Amino acid sequence: MPVILEIQDLLVQRGRRAVLEIEHLAIEENEVLAVIGPNGAGKSTLLLALSRLVTPERGQVSFRGQPISAWGDLAYRRRIGLVLQDPLLMDTSVFNNVAAGLRFRGLPRLLVTERVNTWLERLGIASLARRRAHSLSGGEAQRASLARALALDPDVLLLDEPFSALDAPTRARLLEDFQALIQLTATTTVFVTHDLDEALLLGSRVAVLLNGRLAQIGSPIEVFNAPLDAEVAHFVGVETVIPGKVTESNDGLVTIEAGAFYLEAVSEVRSGQAVYLCLRPEDITLWMDGQVPISSARNRLKGRVVKVTPQGPLVRVVLDCGFLLVALVTRSSAAEMRLHPGREVAASFKASAGHVITH
Repeated sequence: MPVILEIQDLLVQRGRRAVLEIEHLAIEENEVLAVIGPNGAGKSTLLLALSRLVTPERGQVSFRGQPISAWGDLAYRRRIGLVLQDPLLMDTSVFNNVAAGLRFRGLPRLLVTERVNTWLERLGIASLARRRAHSLSGGEAQRASLARALALDPDVLLLDEPFSALDAPTRARLLEDFQALIQLTATTTVFVTHDLDEALLLGSRVAVLLNGRLAQIGSPIEVFNAPLDAEVAHFVGVETVIPGKVTESNDGLVTIEAGAFYLEAVSEVRSGQAVYLCLRPEDITLWMDGQVPISSARNRLKGRVVKVTPQGPLVRVVLDCGFLLVALVTRSSAAEMRLHPGREVAASFKASAGHVITH
């Protein structure tokens, strides 16, 4: 796909401190790029740079192959739709809020009415057209904000955590509707989120920002299942990161010495290499000590429970195996095994479950 936005050698500072430093980032036409990272990672600053609302110390942002400075502020911003966490609606009707940008551009009245009604309908708020915007609920206000941006038919839609302030049921419904609209319109979208589920649901690619730098970019499967380093792994939910050393490498299978255990994983890393073995908690199975069955799970460990935390229908269990191992089990399994701090249990996982990172 052609590139619509491109960043090269970008540096944004606050005071004398670098808050965003990106060597290169190309955003393809029609893609949905989810930008994730912890608070303070530079996610919102990236959107401000892309929308030309912050001036970088160095570097360049290009739009359709031309520096955005060559477009002029108004011409460029007319190609961009921006939706913030706070909808920032005017104290007038929902219809007038959605129509504001279209009227500012001088579109004919009939076309304005047609577009506004279309987007109010698509976002499920047609019945609220005459309602004062400041009387809306959080979910309704965010739908109106999205309608206002999408009615302008932007080349690029920039979203800064637009769903984070909503309650869970409202957020789930809006996410589902928004996903359908983005697929319908094929609008190039860059959205910032700290919610990994949102990134998995909406993103065709995921960019991980850590400490103001682009740590990894790729498909959701690549980023979440094959993080490039331990810091990315921790952020994307790989709760177990085991340091070790490869003692044997043969036909795509390695043996890793990790404390008192020798663990097997699928990898082409050479023997002698220091590595991290990354495991997701859902890939770990717990057993009563001495009851681990013969199975395809090649790795079997013993450990002592150090923490048990209920998480909805599941229970998060942390084991001390000489290193910390995190597993998720059902509530019934936790009760059956009588899991509590100090209890000795066994754990198993398949060689294919681990992801090996060199360091």
